[in-house]
Amino acid sequence: MTAASDPAFRQLTVASLVRAWRRGWALFSRSRNLSVSYAMIFSLIGVVILVGIERASYAPLMLQLGGGLLLVGPTLLCGFFALADRVTRGEGCSLSDIVSGCCRTSPAMFAVALVSSVLFTVWMADVATLYGLTVGRVPMSPGMLVPLAENVSSFLIWGSLLALALPLMIFAISAFSVPLLYYRRASLWPALRLSVSAVLNNLAVSAVWTVLLSFCIVVSIVIFPLILLSFPVLAFASHSLYRELFPE
Repeated sequence: MTAASDPAFRQLTVASLVRAWRRGWALFSRSRNLSVSYAMIFSLIGVVILVGIERASYAPLMLQLGGGLLLVGPTLLCGFFALADRVTRGEGCSLSDIVSGCCRTSPAMFAVALVSSVLFTVWMADVATLYGLTVGRVPMSPGMLVPLAENVSSFLIWGSLLALALPLMIFAISAFSVPLLYYRRASLWPALRLSVSAVLNNLAVSAVWTVLLSFCIVVSIVIFPLILLSFPVLAFASHSLYRELFPE
C-alpha cells in the first residue's frame, strides 16, 4: 500500500529491461574513463575477497559470491548516479562529480547499507554451511571446478535455489530505496516500502532483472577483468530502470 504523497511507480516490461541495458551502455560509453576508474575500487575489493577464497581452496564459493553481492550492490552506486545525471544533461563530468555523488549519501542510506551488509554476512554464512554439507572440507582450487564433481554440482544447484530466495527478497528492499533516498524523494521507511511494493508489483520482470544481474556478476567473477566493464554498465542500467519505474 502506498500513501497519496508517495512517488508513483509504473509497470515494467521486458522491453523496459532492454531499454535500461541500452541506456546503461550509452552512459558508460560517454563516461568510460571515469566509470572504469571508479569501478577499479570495487574490483580491488573483489580481488582481495577472491584471493582469500582461492588461498583457502574454497573455489566453488566464488560463484555463489555473485548472488550475495546483489545484497550490497545498490548501496555502492551513488557515484554512478552523479555521473549518469551529468551525462544525461549533456554536461562534462570529472572525479569531483563522483565525490559529490558519494557526499549525498544520507544517514538513511547508511542504514540501508548496514542492513544489506548484515544480510550479506548471513547469506555467506548460509552458503558456507551449505558448502560444508555438500562439498565438505576437501580443498578445491579453481582448476578443479572443471569438470564438476558430483558434490560440487550439488552445492551449485542448491546454492542457486537459495539464491532465488534471500537475494531477491533483499534486492527488493534496497534496489529502489537507495535512489529514492539519494534523490530525496522519500524518507527511510517510505523508500523501503515503495521499493518493496514496486518489486512485488513487477515481480516477474524484477526476477528476470535479478537473475540477469547475478549472471553478469558471476561471469565477471570468472573472467575477472570484465567487472571493470560490467559493473559500470549494470550501475547505469539500474539507474535508468529506476528512472523509468519512478518518473519525476
